[in-house]
Amino acid sequence: MTLRVWRFAPLLLLAACSRSPDTPATPAPAAQSQPAVSGAAAVPWFKGNVDAAFAEAKRANKPLFLYWGAVWCPYCNQVKATLFNRADFAERARHFIPVELDGDSPQGQKLAARFKVRGYPTMILFSPDGLELTRLPGEVDAQRYLQVLALGMNANRPVKAVLADALAGKTLAPDDWRLLAYYAFDADEEQLIAKGRLAGTLAQLAAAVPPTEPELATRLALKALSAQAEVSPQPAPGDASGAGLLNHVLGDPALVRSHFDLLVANPAKMVTSLTVAGPERVLLATRWDAALAALAQDATLSTADRLVALGGRVALGELDGVSPVAVPAIKAQIQAADQATTNRYERQSVIYTAAGVLTEAGLLDDSDTLLAAELKRSHAPYYFMRMLGSNAKKRGDTASALKWYEAAWDTAKGGATRLQWGAGYVNGLLELAPDEVVKIEAAASKLLSEAANTPNAFYERNLGVLTRSAGKLAEWRKPGARAAAHDRLIAQGKALCERLPRDDPQRAACAGVFRPAKPG
Repeated sequence: MTLRVWRFAPLLLLAACSRSPDTPATPAPAAQSQPAVSGAAAVPWFKGNVDAAFAEAKRANKPLFLYWGAVWCPYCNQVKATLFNRADFAERARHFIPVELDGDSPQGQKLAARFKVRGYPTMILFSPDGLELTRLPGEVDAQRYLQVLALGMNANRPVKAVLADALAGKTLAPDDWRLLAYYAFDADEEQLIAKGRLAGTLAQLAAAVPPTEPELATRLALKALSAQAEVSPQPAPGDASGAGLLNHVLGDPALVRSHFDLLVANPAKMVTSLTVAGPERVLLATRWDAALAALAQDATLSTADRLVALGGRVALGELDGVSPVAVPAIKAQIQAADQATTNRYERQSVIYTAAGVLTEAGLLDDSDTLLAAELKRSHAPYYFMRMLGSNAKKRGDTASALKWYEAAWDTAKGGATRLQWGAGYVNGLLELAPDEVVKIEAAASKLLSEAANTPNAFYERNLGVLTRSAGKLAEWRKPGARAAAHDRLIAQGKALCERLPRDDPQRAACAGVFRPAKPG
């Protein structure tokens, strides 16, 4: 979930599991086994704006649960299919004020800046007086999620204060360590820890966990290794501690199940960051593959989670000396997942994941077939159109790639989504057809026109996608027709900025996007 990023190949999904003292060592029951209610409608979502919700939380002396998501987002749909439709979540929701914030709502991106949320989904728990307590781990399975939610609701201080005490060497209660171990650092947006210090800080926390809580220490240490792999793809000379920890975890099925969210989320990258090429790497990768093979067939996990494990195996199979997953086995699991998944929310995540696995395995035709069939069933088909475009690009079929990118933009719904998909099409043109000056200018001009009619177009995700496209247009500029087109686009952007009220913070942000080209 926020996995918020897909950590093998193009994509990541929600997955996982944790353990608190009152949780048995055996795997938690599958999400499907829990009595379900009629989807998200069973949760008493607050009707009204966010400020009114905070006022109601204070009046009722209840915590506030903020869910930030989008209609098309696979991770969000997985949450709806495996968490929000559960009777026990709906029952728990009676004890807090649940608020859904859609990124495509008119105030969505402005509120995103206020709450410092970006990746979909992000789930935050606030105290009745509006103090942020914790960010909840969207990757964990529903049973464990509810345990962490209960911890947050019972917490008497925010995770930020708990972290400060832990780093100062103060004694923490077991539940404090548990909040830290399951905090959604991937959705933190660097509020607690700067990205460059994340791996070291997590390792420091892991070393400070009391010996009575070995599983929490292991979880923090695994998170530290994952964070380190993101910044250091090569192993530190002479340091075998990380590989040793992984070998220990991979040798214990109970630990594999308990920490599976961390084991499926980047196995190939972690293997290469912990070992040098050779027998040691092959051994670790082979053990990891065996653990993922068991998870891929674990009926206590959701269908999407099992597919993520399969994807991890495919990624590991690309390493030298590691046996790849047999193609018939990949196809069989994906076919079974497709046939067994009927919930429309769950299908958004299952088909997304399955298509990503097929693409990673080089089975582009199979991926296309799966995606094309889903266009008629999905409530957000434009998401799959982008994936079809990505597959076409991998084949070198520029015309088809651009056709799918444009179709995705044409059919996309929601202000923020349309800007994101529109920017994707413009960026695709710039990369794949840079000499199509007329077409590029027309598409970029259309994108700016949409931005002019999109509330809060210069906040958060909206600002990010417009800034990136503006940067790519500046790089594309060359003397002649390109420069003339770019100048006209900059003038259109400046006019857009000037129409914003002078006291609107967006005006300065907009001006920063549409800077005139440097002379020469």
